[in-house]
Amino acid sequence: MSREDHLFNNADWFSVDRHQRAELQAEVDAMEGNRLLNTSIDDLAAYLVDKYQVNVPELNREGIVADQRETKIDVSRDPMRMVLDRGQPCYVAGTEVHIEVPFSGDTEAFKIQPTTYSMNPPRAEIRNKVLLIKISGTNLTPEKVKSEVERTLTSIEGNLKHLRTNAEVLNRDLPNIARSAIDRRRKNLLDNQSLVSSLGFNLKEREGAPKTYSAPEIKRKIRPSLPPASSAPFKPEPTLTTADYEHILSVIESMALVMERSPSAFHSMDEESLRSHFLVQLNGHYEGQATGETFNYEGKTDILIRAEGQNIFIAECKFWGGPKVLIDTIDQILGYSSWRDTKIAIVIFSRNKGFTKVLESMKVTTLSHPNCKRELPLKKETSSRFLFAHRDDPNRELTLTILAFDVPRKDAA
Repeated sequence: MSREDHLFNNADWFSVDRHQRAELQAEVDAMEGNRLLNTSIDDLAAYLVDKYQVNVPELNREGIVADQRETKIDVSRDPMRMVLDRGQPCYVAGTEVHIEVPFSGDTEAFKIQPTTYSMNPPRAEIRNKVLLIKISGTNLTPEKVKSEVERTLTSIEGNLKHLRTNAEVLNRDLPNIARSAIDRRRKNLLDNQSLVSSLGFNLKEREGAPKTYSAPEIKRKIRPSLPPASSAPFKPEPTLTTADYEHILSVIESMALVMERSPSAFHSMDEESLRSHFLVQLNGHYEGQATGETFNYEGKTDILIRAEGQNIFIAECKFWGGPKVLIDTIDQILGYSSWRDTKIAIVIFSRNKGFTKVLESMKVTTLSHPNCKRELPLKKETSSRFLFAHRDDPNRELTLTILAFDVPRKDAA
């Protein structure tokens, strides 16, 4: 029968692993549909991973403190006393030493039995991010106490090492588990929504549908709350297709190649003149809908393409002026982008020597922006792509592609 102060002696790891995976899936399945559809997939997946991963504790040996107090020791089980006292309790004066060991990580992890374990688990009490090891006796010496403390700590750290190996597998799998669960639920919801809307009848509002959402209380440990999102009915917005987005970028890239091959014609041009060449090419592909300095949301952007009265592509053109100029440009284009704009671009012209360093700085600087969520895969040597949160709505995401071009300098003409 297990004692409460025995560590690593409650739920086995296999049960914990199955539980965390199942609970993640169950939370996605139970989430109100519009709430899920209106939440950023990346943010929701990050929330689920953070909630269901197991953070194995780390002991802070440098923070250990000790204390001692007088106590009564029951010596009735001493072989010499059992004959005299016939098993009855017999208390004598003794000393109890308290060793407090601070730790970081999940408190509940100390209750999990790793796949590799001992039949004699270590003993300690868990109190507010501190392990309390008690050593008592009638003839304690510093050497005896230190030896017992070291034996207990070594046993605890050995169990934590085994548990950490187990948890690494779960924690590594959780991002894919979360994203797959979200994708499946979103697909089912959108398929069902499409089915009902195609019938041609008005949609019935569900009685009691929640207008707001708050994360349930989690008793296991302090957890992050769900990312903010509206629970209003989800309405898909028309967006620029990935194929069209790539085509627009390819038109811009093709024009940049012309500049590289004819340096004498472009070496003295400023941003506005260079931009006009891109606009000519884009107008040739998009029936003259590309304009320069066109008002959009809060400002004037360099390249704006509209279709059916809506902005479908926004781009800014800038000469490379260092990290601060790039950050300002990102802020600028985020300010121009309305809620409907989901695909944007920044075209960087560099006349600096050392173009490789410019590319490295460009990527590091963009990733440091507070609205940047992550880099997206893009197999192009001088371009990078990133996922950004909208300035006014963190659940609205923007795809930002930065295209960099080494334009001719006067001394290269």
